[in-house]
Amino acid sequence: MSNVPGALRYAKSHEWLKLEGDGTATVGITDYAQGSLGDITYVQLPKVGAVLGKGAAFGVVESVKAASDVYAPVGGSVVAVNTALDSAPETLNKDPYGAGWILRLKPSDPAEAGALLDAPAYAELTG
Repeated sequence: MSNVPGALRYAKSHEWLKLEGDGTATVGITDYAQGSLGDITYVQLPKVGAVLGKGAAFGVVESVKAASDVYAPVGGSVVAVNTALDSAPETLNKDPYGAGWILRLKPSDPAEAGALLDAPAYAELTG
């Protein structure tokens, strides 16, 4: 069974979102996603300043088993990317909800986060 922190919101495409106190949102892939992919070997990050639509692919996570697009759970402008993943992509396997975050964005419509799954609903989806 995968780890599903209660304070986060989840997309059906297996990304998580955490609304931050400064009006930004942190995005990463879920424990379920990293477990399904296996040992992650590469992460393609978006550019800071990129404007993403809700559900738009913004990068790729590659593993020894597969490559998977990563999608924006909400629309917005990218304000930061986790460049540490360039040299240590395995961080997504070790700490998907902490040091393995992928990007931070400024949501164009913060209400979009309300349409994402809560932890019990995501746990049921992946159960």
